[in-house]
Amino acid sequence: MTLPGTRPVADAGDAVELDVVCDGLVRIFTSEGVEVVALQGLDLEVRRGELIAVVGASGSGKSTLLNILSGLDVPSAGSASVAGHDLLTMGRAERLRYRRTTVGFLYQQATANLLPYLSAIENIELPMVFASSQKGERATRAREILDVLGIGECADRKLGELSGGQQQRVALGVALANRPRVLLADEPTGELDSRSSDEVFSAIRSANEELGTTVIVVTHDTQVSDQVTRTVAIRDGRTASEVRRHVTRDADGGELVVSQEYAVLDRAGRLQLPKSFVAALGMRERVRLELEGDHISIWPESPSEGRTGDKS
Repeated sequence: MTLPGTRPVADAGDAVELDVVCDGLVRIFTSEGVEVVALQGLDLEVRRGELIAVVGASGSGKSTLLNILSGLDVPSAGSASVAGHDLLTMGRAERLRYRRTTVGFLYQQATANLLPYLSAIENIELPMVFASSQKGERATRAREILDVLGIGECADRKLGELSGGQQQRVALGVALANRPRVLLADEPTGELDSRSSDEVFSAIRSANEELGTTVIVVTHDTQVSDQVTRTVAIRDGRTASEVRRHVTRDADGGELVVSQEYAVLDRAGRLQLPKSFVAALGMRERVRLELEGDHISIWPESPSEGRTGDKS
């Protein structure tokens, strides 16, 4: 059994190369005169060659994060870099080159990546035309991508001749056409049945493993998020927790996936406790902390501790 996102990144003792670094990322929108804080100090690091899933409730900041990483939006504060590109300081020309060659974007709807009057291979070649690739190189690269994604037989088919899962894999090919360092996928299996979803995720996994592409998948699909080594949860515009998985063996020698959830501690020492923990212990405005030597104990405030100040 192999979990996606486990490609070797560096030898022991070597510095780990990071493709994505977000530090205290803030994004504030103004809507009808009201300020909306979509991201409020988000921290995230993604290693070169990693495949991670990002989850969170609607409005938590997932789509805003992808828009910033794709170069479609600019942060209000904090810092963000992808493959060495500073996303706050890029000029217009650099931002265009960045979106053509450094990142690929896969939408939930395949039609957002595809032109219906072109064949599958022509759709994949099109981004290479804009990047001024040679004609022979375009055809070779497009067929290589189709084979990696398991749809080589679909090269000459138009959009209407493809199933939903095949369309999404061609759309993935379009996103990968110019050899991006980072692939951003926004709910790529959200409109597919379970079989097509498995095929699309398998294709994303192949892109990660065979093409060496770093992948960030935003998803509500547990069939996706449960199959990667790291799932990052965003809550209220911040990274709240991570689930890390590894494969081990049980007492009978069979393979077993072990998951462990961690709260994320930001650079200011803040963390978000899981809502289920907070609710179970009735925690509200304050909690009591005690350093125990090798761990920290957290208790809810007792009623007597909450009664402070003089009565009037």
